[in-house]
Amino acid sequence: MLPRLNRFAPIALLVALAACAAPDPATDELPSMGNFRLGHNIVVADNMQQVPPSRDATAEQWVTILTSEIDRRFGEYEGERLYHIGIAVDGYALAPPGVPLVLNPRSILVLSVNVWDDALGQKLHEEPEQILVMEGASAETAIVGSGFTRTAEEQMQVLARNAARRIQQWMLTNPEWFDVDPDAPPFRAAVTDADAAEPEDAVDAPEQVAEAAGPSAGGPVDPAAPDVQPVAPVN
Repeated sequence: MLPRLNRFAPIALLVALAACAAPDPATDELPSMGNFRLGHNIVVADNMQQVPPSRDATAEQWVTILTSEIDRRFGEYEGERLYHIGIAVDGYALAPPGVPLVLNPRSILVLSVNVWDDALGQKLHEEPEQILVMEGASAETAIVGSGFTRTAEEQMQVLARNAARRIQQWMLTNPEWFDVDPDAPPFRAAVTDADAAEPEDAVDAPEQVAEAAGPSAGGPVDPAAPDVQPVAPVN
């Protein structure tokens, strides 16, 4: 695995600045995914390798942040079939501070991805899909690099979010897996600033809520727990 990862290092460090960070899936347009519904979301990083130059990150950190971003991008889909996503972290580089305009290292993440169909009880492709993810450039990192402007945790956040989007793009190159209708509208349109804005009087003060509830109210009501059905592991 090490020789294969080393081939990616110069590409990652010299990549053009055209790439951008993926938008937040909470506000980004989500494409239609047909019958897709997320079952198991499994991330492992036991055999990952660090590609120098790089800041340090633990396997536990990568598992936590990638699991969160996969849930964030795929968790809203409510199709009729369960699919499982398995991810292995092969390697990473978190760019340290460099020399502006001379040495401007970029962060990368290398993953191997598998997708299973729960009903069929099998993987949908023969070999793991290896995905190389770039951190991308922004106005603040184009000159001095993200090693100066982002912490290691922030770099990981950007890489994990980009990875979740790349995984979705790869999955949708196989629309037959999910019975995607090519003419279907997006699952959810992008949320604009106007959509997200709340009227000033949309939220009542706690005193107004208690008064409106009347004397029979016994205190705040906890939201109902989501109805999550257990899923049998896939061998």
